[in-house]
Amino acid sequence: MEGPQIHICLFLFLFFAPTIPTLTANIAHIDEYWQKRLEEADKYAANSYEPNPENVTSHLNEQVHKVLKESKGNSSRRHLGNKHWDGPCMVTNPIDRCWRCQPNWAENRKRLADCVLGFGRKTTGGKDGPFYVVTDSSDDDMVNPKPGTLRHAVIQKGPLWIIFKSNMFIRLNQELIVQSDKTIDGRGANVHIAYGAGIMMQGVKNVIIHGLHVHDIVSGSGGMIRDAVDHYGFRTQSDGDGISIFTSSDIWLDHISMWKCTDGLIDAVEGSTGITISNCHFTDHNDVMLFGASDSSSIDQRMQITVAFNHFGKRLIQRMPRCRWGLIHVVNNDYTHWLMYAIGGSMHPTIISQGNRFIAPADQFKKEVTKREYNPESVWKHWTWRSEEDVMMNGAFFVQSGDPDGPKKYAAKYPDLMIPAAPGTEVTWITRFAGALGCKEGQAC
Repeated sequence: MEGPQIHICLFLFLFFAPTIPTLTANIAHIDEYWQKRLEEADKYAANSYEPNPENVTSHLNEQVHKVLKESKGNSSRRHLGNKHWDGPCMVTNPIDRCWRCQPNWAENRKRLADCVLGFGRKTTGGKDGPFYVVTDSSDDDMVNPKPGTLRHAVIQKGPLWIIFKSNMFIRLNQELIVQSDKTIDGRGANVHIAYGAGIMMQGVKNVIIHGLHVHDIVSGSGGMIRDAVDHYGFRTQSDGDGISIFTSSDIWLDHISMWKCTDGLIDAVEGSTGITISNCHFTDHNDVMLFGASDSSSIDQRMQITVAFNHFGKRLIQRMPRCRWGLIHVVNNDYTHWLMYAIGGSMHPTIISQGNRFIAPADQFKKEVTKREYNPESVWKHWTWRSEEDVMMNGAFFVQSGDPDGPKKYAAKYPDLMIPAAPGTEVTWITRFAGALGCKEGQAC
């Protein structure tokens, strides 16, 4: 009877595996390894939390003003209205100013790690480690990945700066589980993560992902998957997110082009914090970003995320982002399309919207930028959702709530820190080069 009992148990496990609570994030069994990893991740996240967030937001705004001041009167700027720019390298925001127009960027790749701003400011990725060159686009063995593949690179211990030998389309057979202290740097190659599973950062710290195209992501079926050089385990079906950030901290996503994923483009949940999402281009999707997965996950109170210099483009519907708990700084982004709403949330998140451009759709019932969910106005009117120097076009409007003098009070309390964001009128300039760049070695990007 032993054999049939094993088969029945296995069948029941596989049948009910998808119902395992999301707290485990596709981990079928929390063993000693994962217990330790998640406990360490919780400590890292606590260290990443910024008790004075206005220090972070103001520093970012100050850097934006420096770039704009330098660019005033620049004759090339007047010609950036063209969709394709064929002129000399132009710097349009402070993150790119740090590295992008240097023709020797390929010899000094790790300079990128010094450029992050916002709540992900502590992120250095694989700066302190060696380079790893991905030479093989295959993803055939989930337990013993082949050396030279991206899966083999991301499971290594210690800091690692991962680059690509050539242009690649990588179809991930199962979700790619990234270890701490990694940089995935797509510059110099045209790298697509597409038509397979997505990227997962779970219980990790200090990861940079830069210069990738992530699109047409589908759910992974689950199974035995290696998540470290010394550990593998059974994973349940993945959600189909492009990039998932789960109980992780000090994460920077920069210059990524994303579209058409089964679930969200980017999810950050279960106490993740210290995150910057910058210079990305998003199109063709419904649920774009989810920050906080559940109204009951109060651990997301520590969540702090910067969304800066991104372009929310054609055929997007909603959640740019959708927030629970936490503090979200949405600064100098270009919202040119949405079909339902742009920024939404529940569970009293703090949302500071500064210097964005919002262009409403033609539908007269979809002009509102904001959406509060599952709460009456008597409740959400106390949430701090403030709009400063945003540009509203085609009838767009942002319903503010919370203390209307809140920003002034912050400015009075921190007179040297609360520097205004660049106005929304500058956004087309600031976000001009959002998305993955066509960098070539020996040339400025």
